[in-house]
Formats: sequence, C-alpha cells, structure tokens
Amino acid sequence: MASAYYEFYRGSSIGMVLTDSLDELITSGAITPQLAMKVLQQFAKSLADTMVKQVKAKVTMKGYLDTYRNCDDVWTFIIKNATFKMEGNEMVTTPRIKIIACKNGDAIEAAKE
Repeated sequence: MASAYYEFYRGSSIGMVLTDSLDELITSGAITPQLAMKVLQQFAKSLADTMVKQVKAKVTMKGYLDTYRNCDDVWTFIIKNATFKMEGNEMVTTPRIKIIACKNGDAIEAAKE
C-alpha cells in the first residue's frame, strides 16, 4: 500500500529535512535503514491524506503555460508570471511556479482493484 503514494513530497522543505534527520539517525546507529524507509513511506501517506481531507481553500490562478508533460499519470506544469487570487481576495504573484498533479492514493488503489 505504501507504494500507492507518490514520493515527490520528499522534495519539499520538510521532506528534505526529514530525510537528512533520518540519514543522521542511521549513521549514528540509532535506527535501521528499514525503519527510515517506513518513516518516509508514512510521511508520504500522511501528507497525501492531509492534502485530500483537510485542505479546503480555493484559489484562482492566471498565468502563461510555459511547459507541460505527463509521465506515468503525473502531470507537471511550469507556469510563468502567475497570479493567484485567494478566497479572501488576497493576491500573490510569482515569476515562475511548478505544479505537479497526480491521482490521490485512494484513486490509485481503486485502479489496482
């Protein structure tokens, strides 16, 4: 079941810090590499579940689609000069943003059945 969750969350700031911390614990002999892998798998599952179940904010985005690609049902979009309008009419702009979109873990499990 752990393989049903994408591993790109590990590339986030918190994911990289977690990986570094686990590496230090392995090096010091405090945990085994197998336990570290279980922690990373649980991290990916928990983050994916939280994003699906608890994030309810809506945003409107405008920008220029620079690049897009699809590999193994994972879409990657590069948007330039993006403007985000939040629910409270707050505006945020950025010169470039990378968006990664994929099926959630439940959809992947359903597809396997």
